[in-house]
Amino acid sequence: MAERYKLIGCEVLFREACLCAAESKNIIDPEFLTKGLHDMGETRMSESLQKVIDQVDPDKYDAILLCYGLCNNGVSGLRARVPMVIPKAHDCITLFLGSKEKYTDYFHNNPGAFFHTSGWLERGLNGADGDEALMTQLGIRYGDDYDQYAEEYGEENAAYIMEIFGDWTKNYKKFTYINTGVGDAAAYEARSQAEAQERGWEYERIQGDIRLIRALIDGDWNEDDFLVVPPGHEIAASFDEAVMCHRAVTEDGAR
Repeated sequence: MAERYKLIGCEVLFREACLCAAESKNIIDPEFLTKGLHDMGETRMSESLQKVIDQVDPDKYDAILLCYGLCNNGVSGLRARVPMVIPKAHDCITLFLGSKEKYTDYFHNNPGAFFHTSGWLERGLNGADGDEALMTQLGIRYGDDYDQYAEEYGEENAAYIMEIFGDWTKNYKKFTYINTGVGDAAAYEARSQAEAQERGWEYERIQGDIRLIRALIDGDWNEDDFLVVPPGHEIAASFDEAVMCHRAVTEDGAR
């Protein structure tokens, strides 16, 4: 029998999640939220996600599927009136690579790599949309340099901005394009290569694996890869190899 799931996910996973939903035997009602939630900080991201979860009809769905990772604790504290299922992942790159072990291995062997995927290239690399992120609220744009800031804000303010925010690229030296087999992969790769050349960075194309997204949607939730959160419990960071766990919450919200 097909199950009916409410899928709540980050827009950078749109193509991959929709592909898996279309091919699944289950009935999937998806809702994708702006990637700018990550720029809002742990508390505001969690509050925004909780509002969406609270609107889910518990009589209509067998479970809520969260197409997210821990995302800097942005999913911590989330709870629902139906079971929630989330991959045990630090962030979405694990979902594009197929396992947290593969992500950890690549990360350690390739320090300074910035990942490109279909969603990251299509949805842009800037921060939160609208007035959500602090930099957006201040009118500061990623990638602007000192001269641009000085012209708009004055030299003293420009120096402060560079000291506090700096160039978002300073910790990176390589673009890694993850090919998950969706959309116009050739165009994505060409764009990623061009940006790497423009910045003078290294470039690498690696093969992605969307098995975690597919398993999440198909209801194939093994204990190693997925956390199933029962009603009355909330998501919490576990600070170990499991990445996350769940803990009981009383009716008054005490833990």
